[in-house]
Amino acid sequence: MPHAAAPVTQAERIAALDTLRGFALLGILVMNIQSFSMPLAAYMNPTAYGDLSGVNGWVWRLSHVFFDQKFMTLFSLLFGAGIILFTTRAEAKGESPRRLHYRRMFWLLLFGLAHAYVLWYGDILVSYALCGMLVYPARKMAPAKLLAFSLALIVIGSALWIFFGWSMQYWPKEEVANLLDKDWQPRPEVLAQELAAYRGGWWAQMQHRVPTTFKFQTFVFLVGVMWRVSGLMLAGMALYKLGVLTAQRGRTFYAALFAAGLLAGVPLISYGVLRNIAAGWDVRYSIFYGSQFNYWGSLMVSTGWIGMVLLACQSPAMGWITRPLGAVGRMAFTNYLLHTIICTTIFYGHGLGLFGDVTRVGQALIVLGVGVFQLVVSPLWLRYFQFGPFEWAWRSLTYGARQPFRRVA
Repeated sequence: MPHAAAPVTQAERIAALDTLRGFALLGILVMNIQSFSMPLAAYMNPTAYGDLSGVNGWVWRLSHVFFDQKFMTLFSLLFGAGIILFTTRAEAKGESPRRLHYRRMFWLLLFGLAHAYVLWYGDILVSYALCGMLVYPARKMAPAKLLAFSLALIVIGSALWIFFGWSMQYWPKEEVANLLDKDWQPRPEVLAQELAAYRGGWWAQMQHRVPTTFKFQTFVFLVGVMWRVSGLMLAGMALYKLGVLTAQRGRTFYAALFAAGLLAGVPLISYGVLRNIAAGWDVRYSIFYGSQFNYWGSLMVSTGWIGMVLLACQSPAMGWITRPLGAVGRMAFTNYLLHTIICTTIFYGHGLGLFGDVTRVGQALIVLGVGVFQLVVSPLWLRYFQFGPFEWAWRSLTYGARQPFRRVA
């Protein structure tokens, strides 16, 4: 019987990355479904729309403390690790890692733009493609330098957000009113317009989706997303090189990571929620200052999730869940886009038109249903095909040649 704390084989280490990616993919829908199903303002300000009493309130609290920004953090770390893995394999085959990497990011950017403008403004693929282009030159750095630059970028992102909060006192009154009306506490008529847009057909949705997407991919990206995501990708490169993300450390290490991450992060984020409630969810405080508790606490909780998942990867008894999660992770691109296809069909007017009508409890049940579906279907798909359909298309475009798709018996 193998020693439980022994390092896993190389094949199992790659499986650990897939398992982490699958876990992150399922977890990110807990937050994304709020954007699919409710007006935009409800994502950051839970008092802007929907019921917060009873079980609905607890669903929001649990999702905020344990999921909000945590799974985007995991994805960003894994994306950085993936850059190292992809380029190392390219070098081993005698191919140009730089050429292949930038072709890969270019096609991801196009996929993301189509996803964002045609289907859903909450797309993250564009940000990952752009940040992936930015961090590539750092891939040869030592882990210590990568972690130092990572922290610096994350601090800059936090500082910029705080600066905008401080500068709000000098904003023109119409700018403050615009922030309130569109992004934080929309007036009933503004909410009615958004509800009507997404309960309508595809063209009606574009009236809200296009300007929202453009704002996310310009202002929001430059002052917030770019710094944090790039920093996390650098951290992912370092953690991959250190063997943390590939389950090479012992069980004691991952148990400590799990305990420390949750014990430090959960109280900090919970305290931030209490501060926001005490401030009456005031835009001047909550959107800029109150959000910092989760900005930093989410990094801690994310490391806790890493510890938990990699402990499971090192336990043969947990194969019943790590193997399906690994299959979901191998098809993460397809499954991410499938989230959009399923949820827009449920909530938007071209489908069932339930936008704004499903409670937070109902949203949680849909997330559970989608998760079970993907845990069942992904392993079945991979019995017959080598990749998910979008992974296959992305890979073929990256290499400039049609890649094998079906498994050979």
